[in-house]
Amino acid sequence: MTWIAVILLALLAFALAAVAFRLEKGLWTSLAAALGFGLAGYALQAHPDMPSAPKSASARAAELEYDVVEARREFVAQRDWSQNRLLVTSDAMARLGRFEEAAQFLAGDTERDRRDFEVWLALAIALTEHADGALTQASLYAYQQAANAKPDSLAPGYFLGVSLVRQGRLMEARQVWRETLEAGPEDAAGRAGLEDRLARLDAMLGAMSQGQAPTVPEDNTGE
Repeated sequence: MTWIAVILLALLAFALAAVAFRLEKGLWTSLAAALGFGLAGYALQAHPDMPSAPKSASARAAELEYDVVEARREFVAQRDWSQNRLLVTSDAMARLGRFEEAAQFLAGDTERDRRDFEVWLALAIALTEHADGALTQASLYAYQQAANAKPDSLAPGYFLGVSLVRQGRLMEARQVWRETLEAGPEDAAGRAGLEDRLARLDAMLGAMSQGQAPTVPEDNTGE
């Protein structure tokens, strides 16, 4: 019965996209391919009879595609590194996937020193990762405070775009990244990396618009 339900859900998703949301016919092939890949992955890996269990912090850390601390440092020039000693402990927690604790270490200090750009940025990232990549009111507030502390940094815009990509909101991510690059200085930390990621996102969107099955580009964040 589980397999029947999964197949019916896939067919329903296709019907909703094609009819209810009036998806262009040129994109039907891409949608069908994506659903097919999903069903294939389910067939290979799913265990519908296995009881669910909450993820441990170590399991969540292992699922991360990049080191969040190194990713942050790519977009923070050395001259802007925080001197807050709590950030070292918070980073250690983040590397273990313990994002709630990482955020708790920093939350109080951001109120004591609202000008510490890197602490605000680290807090925003930890809050976002704790929400499995979703943007919450708390994380958006922290990103805004980081932007206020250092208006010429590309970091807040970059990480907002990352979250949008993870939620499948690709056009919004593209707009955020383009605006971030246009507003940022030419010598801003991380500019080359953001330009490369935007180019790969543009290529993926171009393939989707032509009805091709898109290949999600590898993210070299943190390398």
